[in-house]
Amino acid sequence: MPTIVPVILCGGSGTRLWPRSRAIKPKPFLPLVGDCTLFEAALRRCPASKGFSPPVVVTGGKHVEHVEAQLGEMEGSQVIVEPAARNTAAAIALAAYRLPDDAIMLVCPSDHHIGDADAFASTARAAADLASEGWLVSFGIEATAPETGFGYLRQGEKISDAGYRTAQFIEKPDLERAKSFLAEGSYAWNGGIFAFRVKDFIAELESHRPQIAAGVKEAVAKGQEKGQRFHPDADVFGNVPSDSVDYAVMENTERAAMVPAVMNWSDIGNWHALHEALERDSSGNSVRGAGTVEMVDCRNVLVDTDRLRVSVIGLENVIVVVDGDDVMITSVAGTQKVGKLAGAVNQ
Repeated sequence: MPTIVPVILCGGSGTRLWPRSRAIKPKPFLPLVGDCTLFEAALRRCPASKGFSPPVVVTGGKHVEHVEAQLGEMEGSQVIVEPAARNTAAAIALAAYRLPDDAIMLVCPSDHHIGDADAFASTARAAADLASEGWLVSFGIEATAPETGFGYLRQGEKISDAGYRTAQFIEKPDLERAKSFLAEGSYAWNGGIFAFRVKDFIAELESHRPQIAAGVKEAVAKGQEKGQRFHPDADVFGNVPSDSVDYAVMENTERAAMVPAVMNWSDIGNWHALHEALERDSSGNSVRGAGTVEMVDCRNVLVDTDRLRVSVIGLENVIVVVDGDDVMITSVAGTQKVGKLAGAVNQ
């Protein structure tokens, strides 16, 4: 069985989880679900005992200190420091050009919650088996609601006991279309988790996005190692075209496959998603943080306060967050717009 190299992508600012998530310390490095941070949980899901190699973490310069503080001195791990944000195709390529041709890369976002780590590991193994045969594999995450904030994968013909061809990649749908996907049952969420053999990914990238491939390859060749860190050449990498791995590779390859993933997954993409991932009382209410909270006649309310006392009476489907001097209150329906607040934009 092939050894799996976790490639953990740490980027973004998490503005939709403002004011708790900020540019200086975004959501991967916060303990949002449980006692460990989302990044630490991503590391813990990939232990050597389950066939995983030490991780490769790809992150920006402003997040390196958070990464290294939470990664620790893990032997064999490396931190690739992006000189600029050039989207996921280039970020994954940085790791690919640093790994052996036959290595199986498991690309994971650092800021997702997965409640069933055993299911994640078994799905990763199934994906790695397909990747070792030349497939470029997506995790097809069980769709449990007609979500309009995710892309979807349409399941095609069966190619193994656990895998299928990916018949279609679908952009974020409107609500009626998402409902039809859920009713049909052959669609899954595209959560941005992939497995592929290094040489197969590079071949597809060179075929479909040669400028990205050439630029990243040169930036790696001219880069420098400094202990655990690797710094690609900044001038070269800054000129690499920006594109997502979905657009650059996955939607173009003829070897796209998917494995179904039922693992209690959430992208923790906004405060409502976080509330759904947390334990709730019989009225659907949740409380986080060190502050004192009192709720009377409330339903489906989340209060997250770091120090202030918060009292809530008679509200439903509301999120209240207190972080230092910042207070944010929104309905569940408004959580997608939090990132548009001036405080979030200028954090």
